[in-house]
Amino acid sequence: MASSEIYREADPVMSKEIRDVVPAHYVLKIKSFSLFAKNNMEKYESGEFEAGGYKWKLILYPNGDKSRNGEDHISIYLAISGMNPLQLGGPIHVAIRFSSYDQICDRYLTQQGRVTRFHALKAEWGVPRYMPLKTFANPSNGYLVDDTCIFGVEVFVIKSSGVGECLTLKASASYTHQWKISWLPSLGEGYLYSDAFTVGDHKWKVLLWPRGDYSNRGQSLSIYLCLVEVDKLASDQKVYARYVIRLKGPKNFVHQPEARTISFSSSMQMGGWPSFMPLKTVQECLTNDPCFIEAEVTVFGTISKLP
Repeated sequence: MASSEIYREADPVMSKEIRDVVPAHYVLKIKSFSLFAKNNMEKYESGEFEAGGYKWKLILYPNGDKSRNGEDHISIYLAISGMNPLQLGGPIHVAIRFSSYDQICDRYLTQQGRVTRFHALKAEWGVPRYMPLKTFANPSNGYLVDDTCIFGVEVFVIKSSGVGECLTLKASASYTHQWKISWLPSLGEGYLYSDAFTVGDHKWKVLLWPRGDYSNRGQSLSIYLCLVEVDKLASDQKVYARYVIRLKGPKNFVHQPEARTISFSSSMQMGGWPSFMPLKTVQECLTNDPCFIEAEVTVFGTISKLP
């Protein structure tokens, strides 16, 4: 169960969520919280924990980080640990969620800011005005009960996998190829290819199985659109196209399924309909010669991997 809202409190802008789930990466429980003030302890640094391949620590200012305008608030930060910040090498992009446990409702108040970047000159990030001390210290709110409180943090390191694609759109090229078929109901169990035709700098053919392909033999007519010469495509290149195939017969007979849009490639050379039309319908409606197969193809562009 969770509810969420967006609010602005000084800097940064945070999103707030009430949830049941325990923080995934680190939980800090503090007993006798009031002794921070009595012992003049301005801040507390937690032990190290690991998340996303790096070591971190949670830093808490129980009476506010006054150097960053955190008076009268709980201030909370995440800091990279275990290495000199100058040794980071490159920036680390991190999404951080801080949590406070409501001991009455058994839920966590979780707050997340924008994705932040850790680097040699910025080894910590946090919220100086995380929660007003008045709100935190009120027992009816559940955050400080019997002088005990619980904080938590989740750290999600964002690493680019380098995986992506580039869609290069072009002025759409459309063409309708018509293929005349004689005595369709009497054709055998083999397959037939239409003549090649060109759409969008690519060659295409229609593949027809008059008696059904291997999975529909003797049941349905099967028909496909095929991309020809796929070996001429660049490595991992795809052709983004929409197509529809219609079958026209005597007496204004037309059978046309819904158009499809797919990416043709060396591993996806054809697309179509294994069960385009029941053979019974072929025998009943297409007995008079001839009939026509029309392939309407629109090429929108190409897709390639990001360099």
